[in-house]
Amino acid sequence: VGVGFIALAGVAVEPGVLMLVYLNHAWDDLVASGKPDKAGLHRAVIHGAALRLRPKMMTVVTIIAGLLPIMWSEGTGSEVMQRIAAPMIGGMVSALVLTLLVLPAAYYLWRSRHLA
Repeated sequence: VGVGFIALAGVAVEPGVLMLVYLNHAWDDLVASGKPDKAGLHRAVIHGAALRLRPKMMTVVTIIAGLLPIMWSEGTGSEVMQRIAAPMIGGMVSALVLTLLVLPAAYYLWRSRHLA
């Protein structure tokens, strides 16, 4: 299980970093267009979170699809591999929810502190 968490730590970071990149691009576009306000920030966060949603989803779904056969396998070494794959599958589902919902909300709260 511990090895699964270590592997998850490396794999689950990618969708979050992708989300932050697109949120920062949306913020930079807002700043370049004029004086940013909270309504503009709200639109920018929604735009940045929705932008390239398909690649973010495809990344997570591909990782989960690659781990499912390991979970269903039976044979030599399957018990060890299942203990590695189980936390990774659960962690990727959790990471997807955090990336798509919590990260944009936290980004909005963080950026809105600096706005009047």
